[in-house]
Amino acid sequence: MRASRLLSLLMLLQTRGRQTAQALADELEVTVRTIYRDIDDLSAAGIPVYADRGRDGGFQLMDGYRTRLTGMTAQEAESLFLAGLPGPAADLGLGDTLAAAQLKLLAALPEQGRHMAARLNARIHLDPVGWFQEPGKVDILPDIARAVWNEQIIRMRYERWTGIVERTVEPLGLVLKGGVWYLVAQSLAEAGKPAGGPRTYRVSSILAHTVLERRFDRPVDFDLPAHWQASLQSFEAGLYIGTARVRATAAGLKSLRNLGPAFNERISASLEPAGADGWTEADIPLESVDWTARQLLGLGLTVEVLGPPELRTHMAGLAAELHRRYQTTRTADTERAPASPPVPSPDDDPLDQ
Repeated sequence: MRASRLLSLLMLLQTRGRQTAQALADELEVTVRTIYRDIDDLSAAGIPVYADRGRDGGFQLMDGYRTRLTGMTAQEAESLFLAGLPGPAADLGLGDTLAAAQLKLLAALPEQGRHMAARLNARIHLDPVGWFQEPGKVDILPDIARAVWNEQIIRMRYERWTGIVERTVEPLGLVLKGGVWYLVAQSLAEAGKPAGGPRTYRVSSILAHTVLERRFDRPVDFDLPAHWQASLQSFEAGLYIGTARVRATAAGLKSLRNLGPAFNERISASLEPAGADGWTEADIPLESVDWTARQLLGLGLTVEVLGPPELRTHMAGLAAELHRRYQTTRTADTERAPASPPVPSPDDDPLDQ
């Protein structure tokens, strides 16, 4: 335990630079007194660690000192091989770099570690793309990634579900979600349009782009993981406008739960015991009346909408239209029914900006 803490202390000083005793104690969940004792032990072992006194002081390693990759457990080595997904790395143009890094890691590991890493690669394969989905075009991703890394402004033509727009943006980061790459960027003011805060763009919806020579100053307080989580929560909170009441068979209930986490949570919180006929009642989240009706229509006779009345009426209207279409023989002269207007769907581009 103590040896592991000493190694963690050394790695913290190597990766983060000067650290106060209190910061190290908070990170390692020990007392400041323990940190002072551990620093003394590292110095006694020949590690060139020294202290700067004063208000801005702290402990740090001598410039140029680097410890070799030793002391890694088999589980830690395995986790590193899981951390770098070959598919996303290749999308970013880093496939060869990842392979070289893994080769160096293998060379640094003892024989047992190399054996465990080989077992991991042979037994676990990570595929981040969802069922019946393709990752979408990512040929421009390396270019976008370089702009993110070099803090260069991008001019792009972007296809939203409402139409094609022009954007000049400062790229702040890339996120892989469900096998789909998203660009987080903030737009610049242009043509009377004010600058916008960080927004999300689906990379596969970028029709054309130009990486400009102009650079920008990345906001020092921008936290990509925190922004992504906040945007997801905001999207999910604004997605549903209310609640619908349904009754369903056991099969219908299972299908409803599979529509997403929000459905599963709402059903679990409101589910009533099944009756003698095997049917039960529960609440489900209501997105838009039309979109929810189309989702439920695919579940057939296993689900019945009890309310709100407008959803039940819309379901009846869709069912009547289906009946009208299929009760007659289709011919070339059959009048086509007018197409329903498109509605935004989470499957189209849930974070489309």
